[in-house]
This record gives sequence, structure tokens and C-alpha cells, in this order.
Amino acid sequence: MTTTTESESAVSRWGSLGAGMRQYGIMAALVLIVILFQVMTEGRLLQPNNVTSLVQQNAYVLILAVGMLMIIVAGHIDLSVGSVVAAVGGVIGVLMADYHVNPWIAAFLALVVGAAVGAWQGFWVAFVGVPAFIVTLGGMLIFRGVALVLVGYTRAGFDSQFLVISNGGGAGLAGFVGQLDAFTLIVGGLAIAALVYSTLRRRVTSLKRGLERESVGIMVGKLAALVVLIGLATYWIALSALGLPYVLVIVGLVIFLYAWLMSNTVFGRHIYAIGGNLAAAKLSGINTRKVNFWLFVNMGVLCGLAAVVVTSRAGAATAAAGQNYELDAIAACFIGGAAVTGGIGRVSGAIVGALIMGVLNMGLSIMGVDPSWQFIIKGLVLVFAVAFDMLNKRGPAGGH
Repeated sequence: MTTTTESESAVSRWGSLGAGMRQYGIMAALVLIVILFQVMTEGRLLQPNNVTSLVQQNAYVLILAVGMLMIIVAGHIDLSVGSVVAAVGGVIGVLMADYHVNPWIAAFLALVVGAAVGAWQGFWVAFVGVPAFIVTLGGMLIFRGVALVLVGYTRAGFDSQFLVISNGGGAGLAGFVGQLDAFTLIVGGLAIAALVYSTLRRRVTSLKRGLERESVGIMVGKLAALVVLIGLATYWIALSALGLPYVLVIVGLVIFLYAWLMSNTVFGRHIYAIGGNLAAAKLSGINTRKVNFWLFVNMGVLCGLAAVVVTSRAGAATAAAGQNYELDAIAACFIGGAAVTGGIGRVSGAIVGALIMGVLNMGLSIMGVDPSWQFIIKGLVLVFAVAFDMLNKRGPAGGH
């Protein structure tokens, strides 16, 4: 009996250690990659203007990765997001260039169209039972065709109010502290305060409920590391000519909202339950069809938001927009620790995975690496990340 108990205890300890390794290892990997490219680019990677460009160029990945994570955790996949972004971008272009619709109304309609597309795909997955892989593969073809029909030629000449969404920043809104933009410093300080508060509140809640929790040392170490990272990012951005990009505010709100939704709501718990064990989820009374339907509606809305960001950044709507966006979002989720089989994954991990992809893109571009080699390197990073996750789950004895 003692031997069995000790064995179970060892397995439990290894499971906790493995979870910690996945959670903190990916953050350490991001830091190491940043340091590596900072050295290899002779300090150019972290120049203030490059940091803001990193955010602007990868905002669409950060947005799509959040929705894709939810899809993957539930045990599905969505191959259509790039085409949906292109199609919704086409709608935006036609509305503003051809019909001179107010840019804010056009942005709202983009979210509505995205939701409608998501509802279409969610219907087939949730209520007809067609696998998401097949539905979204068909959607990838359908909505790429829609984009080609809508944007037979490039639509441009948009209102400056629309262009500022992805190209504007808050430099000077609250003055300057020396060379540092005060607005950026204020937002960075609020972000740090929110992080500390949420971390302490989560620990107090765990203590009250008697739930398993990390040690005080690990919590303080993780919190300190995150505070330092946010502080450094705030400093670099505050030095940039643009200040805090408006698109970063949008992305930050998306991350905060969905991290809360996945961790603190019934809907979030249902997503994890469905991905972890579908049969058990059904037996426990979860309406799996309803959850799956709204997952795809949500993905459509985020595609609409990504379309707004991408179209604003480019200043034009083209049928070729969104190429390989689905691969970027999926890669970000798996690099960030999402399980291929579903049931496991965190919004924070997907965001770190997206940042790793973004740093790789920017670092390799600064170094002048040929685009073909960039694809090879990113592909290898994805394979190694998933392989590490699979090996890590086997435990100390390489369990089966």
C-alpha cells in the first residue's frame, strides 16, 4: 500500500512539474529567442520603433490565436480564418471605397459579417455533425472565392479615422516624462497593477477553496518576471516615435477578456470539459452542440476584428490578404502549449507562441534571411515545440 501511495505521489509530482515546465518553459523560450536575435541583429531587434512595429505587424496573429486556442481546446481546428479575414476585408473595402460608409460603421459591420460566417460554419459542425476540419477546409475555399469576387481590384483611399486604428499611437496624449511618452507609462503601470491584483486574488481564492496551488516562491518568481517584461516593453514603447499603438490597446483588451472568460466562466469550463472528454461532458449535461456553435461564431467575430486591423494596417483591401493566417494562428497555439488532442491550453500560452512567431519573423527579416529559409525555420520550431510537449507528457519513465 505504501509503495502504491508513493508511486501515485511521484506521478502527481511529475504531473505538476510537467505542467510547470510547459507554463514557464515557453516564457523562458521567448526570452531566450529575444536575447538571441538581439545579439545576432547587433541590438536592432529591440530598438523602440521595431518593438512597436512588432506589435503592429503581428496584431492579427495575436487576435486569431485567441479564438483558435478555444477551438483547439474543444478538440476542433479552423482552417478557414485566413480566407474569412480576406472576405471580410473585402466587405470593408467595398463599403468604404464604393459606398463611402462611415469607417466605424464599416468596422462594426465587419464584426457582424464575421459572426454570420462563424454561425454558418458552426451550424454544420455543431448541428449537422460534419467534422470541423472538413467544414473549415471548405470554408477556406469558399471565402477565398468570395474575397476574389468582392475585391476584383484593390480598394484603397480609406478615411484617416480608419487608418489610425493600426497605424496610429498615443504619443503625446498625456505629455512626456523626459523622452518617455507619459500615456504609455500610465497604461503600462495599470497593466502591472492589474497583473499583481489578479495574481493575488487568484491565490486567495485558491486558498479559500482548498485547491492545489503553486508555492509562494514560484508565484513570486513568475510575477516578478512578468512585471519586469511588461516594464521593459513599456519603456521601449514609450521611447518610440509612435508611443503606445492603438492596436496594442485593442489586442490587450481581447487578451484580458478571453483569459478571464476561459478561466472564470461556465462557458470556459465547458470548453475544457468537451476537449478533455467529450462523452463525459455529454453525460454531465453540457449542451455540447450549443458550445461548439458559439465557439465558431466567436471565431468569426475575431476574424472580423482581425480583418479590420489588417485592412487598416495595409490601407487597402485585396483578395490576397490573409494568406497563411490560419497556419500562423495554429502554430502560435501549439507552440504555446495547447494539446493536439484538445482539453489543454491557455490564452497566455497562445499569446507567447504568437510573440515567438513574431520575433522569429522580425529577427530573421532584420538579418536578411531568405524568406524560404524563414518558412523552414518556423516549421522546425513548430515541430520541435509539439514534440517537446508530447515527450513531456509521457512522464519520467516514458509512460504509454
